[in-house]
Amino acid sequence: MKSLLAYFSALIITTSSYAQATSWKMVEGKISTPWASQVSPDLVHSEYPRPQLVRDKWMNLNGLWDYAIKPTGELKPTAFDGKILVPFAVESALSGVGKTPGKDNALWYRRSFTVPSAFRGQNLLLHFGAVDWQCEVWVNGVRVGEHKGGYDPFSFDITSQVKKSGQQELVVRVWDPSDDGPQPRGKQVNKPRGIWYTPVTGIWQTVWLEAVPKTYIASSHHTPDVDKKVVVIKASVIQLQPGDQVKVTAYDGPDRIAEQVVNPNDPAELSMDNSKLWSPDQPHLYGLRIAVIRKGKVIDEVKSYFAMRKISMATDGNGVQRMMLNNTFLFQYGPLDQGWWPDGLYTAPSDEALKFDIEKTKSMGFNMIRKHVKVEPARWYYHCDRLGMLVWQDMPSGDMGNRWDSRPGIIGIATDKERTLESEQIYKNEWKAIMDANYNFPSIVVWVPFNEGWGQFKTEEITTWTMQYDPSRLVNSASGGNFHYVGHIIDFHNYPDPGIPDPKLFGSKQIIVLGEYGGLGLPLEGHTWQAKDNWGYQSFSTREELLSKYESFINRFEHLIRLGMSAAVYTQTTDVEIETNGLMTYDRKVIKMPEEKLKQLHRPLYTISLE
Repeated sequence: MKSLLAYFSALIITTSSYAQATSWKMVEGKISTPWASQVSPDLVHSEYPRPQLVRDKWMNLNGLWDYAIKPTGELKPTAFDGKILVPFAVESALSGVGKTPGKDNALWYRRSFTVPSAFRGQNLLLHFGAVDWQCEVWVNGVRVGEHKGGYDPFSFDITSQVKKSGQQELVVRVWDPSDDGPQPRGKQVNKPRGIWYTPVTGIWQTVWLEAVPKTYIASSHHTPDVDKKVVVIKASVIQLQPGDQVKVTAYDGPDRIAEQVVNPNDPAELSMDNSKLWSPDQPHLYGLRIAVIRKGKVIDEVKSYFAMRKISMATDGNGVQRMMLNNTFLFQYGPLDQGWWPDGLYTAPSDEALKFDIEKTKSMGFNMIRKHVKVEPARWYYHCDRLGMLVWQDMPSGDMGNRWDSRPGIIGIATDKERTLESEQIYKNEWKAIMDANYNFPSIVVWVPFNEGWGQFKTEEITTWTMQYDPSRLVNSASGGNFHYVGHIIDFHNYPDPGIPDPKLFGSKQIIVLGEYGGLGLPLEGHTWQAKDNWGYQSFSTREELLSKYESFINRFEHLIRLGMSAAVYTQTTDVEIETNGLMTYDRKVIKMPEEKLKQLHRPLYTISLE
């Protein structure tokens, strides 16, 4: 019986005929991961980049491009500075450049490609996984569009700009002010220090070309309803013609289990009686095919997947709100995961590296990851779906500087930041785009609009909108930030020891979680970003001391869980730049505490009875 992976491995992948130059070399001077040595300009992030909407005809445009850094007022360069390896940010070692453009300069890219003959007669879509931050695109000298947003995918239909034959020229201009601008940027700053890291400018996810029919499926929307035993599938179709219909088919392995044909603007509701529910222990995924039918003929078809999974809140016997998975309380525990790499910064060296962090988190006995003020490529969430990892997804922070205070006495009266209308709109546009792009991943169970008051504004409005826009998930309005009685969750940060507030004060209205704690540091010589002056919330000199302290924290959890704690987040998955409080070193070469021991410590947390 074929697994869901077979749908993705059996792709007809068309490779570019663009000849890669051999002048690229990784910038030296910093530590690197084991996968860095395997990176090649001829084969870089070659996997299909969009697992939730799969077509056969596509071409990967990653590889060596020309680049130039020029003052913002200048037009397209007539000469370029050298080669850059896409999709690695220009500041990263793996880009081969290692330079920071800053707000006064623009980063220009250029490459050529040839459209495969198999694409003839079809529309051509140019896709960007993510570009930080403002991006303009030209094809054969014609401007095809602009995009603002560093964390969401976007595309342009370039059919009319592509020549009938021969070499096609693609030019991209990027401007990114980092922390000199109000846009979402997570932990990027122009002057890295402490918990703030190197800027990320430009293309940092896969660029690719896709051939589609004139009428094609642009996106799909999958909503499982465990209680009603159905899954609702809605497809968005471009260039519909009268009489077109949409056929939606669900599979369990090779077996067709449900099918429905609907009018294009109507959702399909597939019956899922006796469905296998998705959970960290049993991450069952169902295959999905969506097709546009015209007079009995398939015009366009995509492959996808979904899971039957429910996340909700319910009151326990003591009147305390609890986080429920598939109508059962499951304590959620995982690391704060920032997704940074010493060689690629925002971009993992390879898909294997991207998957490695999730696999190790799983083998350590965690069942959840809080993705901290960053959004990952679609394949990261696909790996979480497949491996069985719950995800809390943060909105990347930006426009920071407001005062915040998390003392219980100020609950509901804390002051939000006054942001400009432009800044507010930038946030709202990107938050919606992030939610749209990642809606179908069943692993995501919590949306987190704000972290620690970093740019937090109009909390009640933003949280209410988020809850209404996606009622299928829980919303954690402000992790460790300015607290309001809005959203499903109240989230406290406490370093280094674990702790929660009195459930009698908050537990009847909101789920209580410990959104950050720990931060136990252990710098290991030869595996640090810099030789000295590394930092942790509390530092240790040996692995034995680190493990002993960590174990003492875990020993307090049963009491806290019974008291009212539904989830906890340990800081953090890996060291990041000068932070050395990771479970692993920044280069991923050393795991600081034994995986099996961690798994033994964590396993009992998931079986604690609340009765």
